[in-house]
Amino acid sequence: MAQKILKIGSSVGVTIPKKSLQDLGLKPGDNVEVRVEGENIIIQGPVKKATSRQKKVAKLTFDFINRHRKDLEALAKE
Repeated sequence: MAQKILKIGSSVGVTIPKKSLQDLGLKPGDNVEVRVEGENIIIQGPVKKATSRQKKVAKLTFDFINRHRKDLEALAKE
């Protein structure tokens, strides 16, 4: 479906038809992820905020990977 890019203050936006919002379970105010893949713009959502537990697990995982990076890379090569 073709949509027009609209000027909103000093930014721009694209409207999303009501039916598409309903199909995706989105509503005004929801956060979505926008990224470019080649010549395509991908809008993915809704993006849910991470809970404090999820943030803690992510930090522990990140720390573990950084601490054991060389060993993990060696295992990946086997």
